[in-house]
Parts: sequence; structure tokens; C-alpha cells
Amino acid sequence: MDLNQTPLANRTHIAFFGIRNAGKSSIMNALTNQNIAVVSPVKGTTTDPVHKAMELLPLGPVNIIDTAGLDDIGELGKLRIEKTKQILNKTDIAILVIDATLDFTDFDQDILKLITDKNIPYIVAYNKVDLVPNFKPKNKDIKQYVYISAKEKTGIEKLKSKLTQLTKNTQEKFILKDIVNPKDTVVLVIPIDKAAPKGRLILPQQQVIRELLDIGATAIMTQDDNLENTLANLKTKPKLIITDSQVFGKVNKIVPQDIELTSFSILFSRYKGDLKRQVNAVKVLDTIKDDDKILIAEGCTHHRQCDDIGTVKLPNWIKNYTKANPEFIFTSGTEFPDDLSKYKLIIHCGGCMLNQAEMQSRLKKAHEQNIPMSNYGTTIAYIHGILNRTLHVFSDF
Repeated sequence: MDLNQTPLANRTHIAFFGIRNAGKSSIMNALTNQNIAVVSPVKGTTTDPVHKAMELLPLGPVNIIDTAGLDDIGELGKLRIEKTKQILNKTDIAILVIDATLDFTDFDQDILKLITDKNIPYIVAYNKVDLVPNFKPKNKDIKQYVYISAKEKTGIEKLKSKLTQLTKNTQEKFILKDIVNPKDTVVLVIPIDKAAPKGRLILPQQQVIRELLDIGATAIMTQDDNLENTLANLKTKPKLIITDSQVFGKVNKIVPQDIELTSFSILFSRYKGDLKRQVNAVKVLDTIKDDDKILIAEGCTHHRQCDDIGTVKLPNWIKNYTKANPEFIFTSGTEFPDDLSKYKLIIHCGGCMLNQAEMQSRLKKAHEQNIPMSNYGTTIAYIHGILNRTLHVFSDF
């Protein structure tokens, strides 16, 4: 990804749901004006979620997702339905496609309830209206709906217009715009991360740099070994130091107390998660005992290195801090458990590869099960005794 591209996690996720052969794939292809999904009269053609990141005018950068039919059958069908329901965790706008020749089925009612329970904005698309003269839906409670014939390409522009309106109602969030002003200087401490592909910065660093450029601030990048020299050569005091959490202890000793300090991970906790809740959760570390289970969850699936932050460094820091020997369980990517009851604490990465909807879904799941869920950056700062310092830059702390 370069600095001109919108990261997948920052795109509006629009997902299609419905029974087999309702026309989800056909509408998706018509909406995007591309043959993204395979279309066939055979039921169950779409087996796994199909993603397409694109610019959809006038909506802007989106991630379109096609899903398997909710009435799929057999053991494989059950797995496909489960995958389809998991997509709800990352959905910003849902399109429920109804076969007008059948109207609402029990499967459609079930998924609509899941959509509304999660407070996901949605549109009901009644497809195949060309086959039902003077079609009138049975469900009179639907407020956002559109009549479509994917075959005749009618109703697509109206669907796009409704999507645009729902997208406009989504509040834009920022990483730094309420903290940093134009012409401020911000120093980014970026150790060379072995987990990042050669010649590239990891995603949180790219996004922070891009936002600083948009603000009109000056971004200065350095490695932790050169931070002291970098600060000495600056004519004016920087507004803020943002560091990789892994070197919090070292950077804290170098940066004068009158300069604000935080980390990329903490910024992303605030950007996509719930920083206050994650700050409160980290205090559970003071009660950890032998054999307590701690879940360490990452949103990406990068290749693990010998000194990996999640599986090596963080567990060692926790053991040293707690003087206990807890059991660590690790998940990555989409592997986030439904049942969290066995865990004493969850520590999640910054979630740069997850969109806000999915990060909020994980936090909600933990909250509903009364399991405290913290974040890499807040945990490392707490262990090093500098959490209050790293939160001082935020007005609500």
C-alpha cells in the first residue's frame, strides 16, 4: 500500500446477504459495473465471502462483500452460513436481497434480526420485480428499500443513491486531527520492524504519516537509536512523540517530561476501539495468578518472528510484571473466539487491519461476557509505569 491508497480497514464495508439465488451476486456486479462474482442459476454458486476493494462513485472507497446463501444445506452449508454471519462483524452497511417471487423467507427474517440487533444500517433490495407485476412486499416495517431487476439493470442507481445517503450519515473519525495543529512538529519513532516487508512501513505508521501531511504538520521519522540526536538537532520543541510501543521504556527515558509522548497502538485503540475501557482493563494485570488464561489477539496474520511482540515480548513482560506464570492463548486474523468466559484478560493489537465495525464487535463481545479487554500499547505502557504520561495528550484523560 502506498500513501495514496485507502487501507482496506478504512473503507466502508458493504455486504450483501440473502438466500441462494436471490440475486446477490448479480446485483453486486450491476452495482459495481464489474463481473466480480460468478453468477449462475445453480443454487449455492457463492460458497465463500467474495471481497472487492474499489472506488464506487459517488460513495468513494468501499469494500464490497458477497456472501453465501443463508439457506445453504449440508454440513458444508452450515459452515458457509457461519462464515456469512461472521461478515456481519465487519459490515458498515448491509444489503438484504429478497427474491420478490418468494418475498421474505424465515431465513431473511433471521438475518434481518441479526442486522438490527447489531445496529447495522441496512437496505432491503427486492430483486426480480420484473417477474412479479405490481409487486407489494408483505413486510410494511421496512423503511429503506428499493425495487430491483438485476436482469434488466433497473433500480441500481436508486440503490446507489440510498447507499450514498447512508454513507454520508457515517461520522468520520480521525487519528490525530484533534491533537495536532498545522505547522506542529511530530516525531515518529520507528524501529525497523522485522515483521514488515522489506522496504515498507507497517500500516499504522503509514496512516499516521498521511494524516499528519493532511493536517499540514511536520512529520520527522527516526529510529529509537537515533532519537536523542534527532531531538538535539531540532530548533523547536516537538508537539508530540509517537513511538512504537515495543520501545516505550527506552523512549520514555530519552524524551523530556515537557514533551507529550504516546504510541501508535494507543492512538489506534482510541481511533477504532474504546481507549477508556481498555485503560481500565489493563489494571487486571495486578490480579493475575499462575494458570490464569490470557488471550493475546491480533487482527493480522503476519509471519511470526523469533522475537515477535505478541507471542514473545508481551508474554515475557507480563510474567516479569506479575511475577506469575499465566497461560497464554494466541489468535490472529478472523480467529476471535465467541466464548471468552475462560479468559481473565484479553490483550488486543491496535487493530490496524480490522475496520472499526469489527474492532467494536470484539470489544462488545468481551464487554457482554464481562471479560476485560485491553490493548498492546496500554498494556506495555502500564507495565513500564508510564501509562498516565502516554494518555496526557488526550483531552478526556
